[in-house]
Amino acid sequence: MGIVNVTPDSFSGDGLPDADQAVARGVFLAENGADVLDVGGESTRPGGRPVEPAEELRRVVPVIEALRQRVEVPISVDTYRAATAEAALNAGATIVNDVWGFKRDPELASVVAGHGVYAIAMHNRRGATARAAGVGGYFPKVEYEDLLRDIGAGLAESVGILEAAGVPREQVMVDPGIGFGKTPEQNLELLRRLDELADLHLPLLVGPSRKSFIGLALGGLPPDDRVEGTAAVIALAIAKGVDMVRVHDLPAMARVAQMADAIVRARASQ
Repeated sequence: MGIVNVTPDSFSGDGLPDADQAVARGVFLAENGADVLDVGGESTRPGGRPVEPAEELRRVVPVIEALRQRVEVPISVDTYRAATAEAALNAGATIVNDVWGFKRDPELASVVAGHGVYAIAMHNRRGATARAAGVGGYFPKVEYEDLLRDIGAGLAESVGILEAAGVPREQVMVDPGIGFGKTPEQNLELLRRLDELADLHLPLLVGPSRKSFIGLALGGLPPDDRVEGTAAVIALAIAKGVDMVRVHDLPAMARVAQMADAIVRARASQ
């Protein structure tokens, strides 16, 4: 999954608020190993401020419309708002990727069901007060009784919301939410124990690309210098059973995934 950030404030420095630049970025990603494009119009970085719904629509809809004409790969919209999802699906998206696990906007799951499309539900236990206040850095530590068991339970709840709205289980993928409501130490523990989420019997996505816990583990490196760290996380995550990775750095990360697949799943290129 290649990331197309139509935002001016992405944590990774790759945000492209200009629609033409964002479309060009999406085309590049699709030509260099992305199997899916994920288009988002609101930064989800720690301390990021929410955008107005109309602004989110203004950012993502033209980009999705243009990409639909230029790429063959599926397009995902990264949003938690039902109105944005509706417009994005009408523009050509076929996946809704919600960082709040379909728990924030009660209409979003019904939009997915109504269009018969796919859903990605992410685990997220960030503090809403801290986000609204624009607090920088990591959010206050969230206490977990057992990290992986609690994440699994939260994801199961999201899947239940989708199924209750009429979304078939076979059209759902889950994301444990690396970097969302988790300390750097908890992110590392999550990655070590990813295989415990196999009990959900659902495809698994992770999005570690360029995130702060990688920079911290490597001595404080900035986002642009976290490529090798991201590669290590991706390879180990695939070994733990992950089915999709959400990344910035293509074609390099596509090659990492392809090599890891060749070892783990015997999917060597013919």
